[in-house]
Amino acid sequence: MKILLAVDGSDQSYEAARALAYLCPVQHLIILHAMNVPKPAYPMMMPEVAQELYATVERGMREDGERLLNRTVSILPFHTGSTAKRLEVGLPPDTILSVAERERVDLIALGARGLGPVQEVLLGSVSHRVITQAACPTLVVNRHMRTLKQVLLAVEGERDADAARKFLAARPFKESVQITVLTVLPFAAPLWPVGISDSEVLKEKAIKSAREFVEDVAAKLAKAGDKATGAVTLGAPGSAILGWAEETKPDLILMGSHGRHGATRFLLGSTSHAVLHRAPCPVLVLR
Repeated sequence: MKILLAVDGSDQSYEAARALAYLCPVQHLIILHAMNVPKPAYPMMMPEVAQELYATVERGMREDGERLLNRTVSILPFHTGSTAKRLEVGLPPDTILSVAERERVDLIALGARGLGPVQEVLLGSVSHRVITQAACPTLVVNRHMRTLKQVLLAVEGERDADAARKFLAARPFKESVQITVLTVLPFAAPLWPVGISDSEVLKEKAIKSAREFVEDVAAKLAKAGDKATGAVTLGAPGSAILGWAEETKPDLILMGSHGRHGATRFLLGSTSHAVLHRAPCPVLVLR
């Protein structure tokens, strides 16, 4: 597996490096630090002075970046394969996405610095930009991963299930895991503008259909060699997934992203973004 590890010096980015210990042996690892070098903001400054100031700031940031990359290498797990360190100038999300596409990586790993919901709606964040636009799965690490034995796989439909099966077929984890395949029925009350008895019947049918779906997904994963069981819950998808995770304490949440872009994504958000805000464990977003 070819992995791009994006680091920025935060505790979470170092935890992303340590989390590689739970993935299958890495064939090639690219450690990337993107430097967003600020340009002088004084219009009246002479061009020569502005260029000299920019060069001085860039030189200092490069020195810091080299130290950051070296420290990251020092904490990598032993089974990491060939490693390449990269320092590039540019906006972090754009640089990460560009390098990932150019190098055709199988996975992007990075830390979550925990922007609050208001900041995320207005400004976005590096991790959210990456999971929205990356062409490959993205592992977002928000805290120390002590082990990887229990995985919560949240699926909305066949598209998510197919992405999960494809990802898991490559045996991405170092050791076998127990997978809970969870789907959420976003019920509201009343469900439909019909009588109470009719509503309950329709609800029972919907739950039965959802249970058959997750059990089928779990059976296919089991046939491929994974340990898996199915589960159904009700409620708003993001809150329901988080509630299930708080109760069952998985080591990792695995879920799909439907990749909203532009203003729509910022105004409406998505289940994956909602989960990332408050997840009690790292989140791996499939594509």
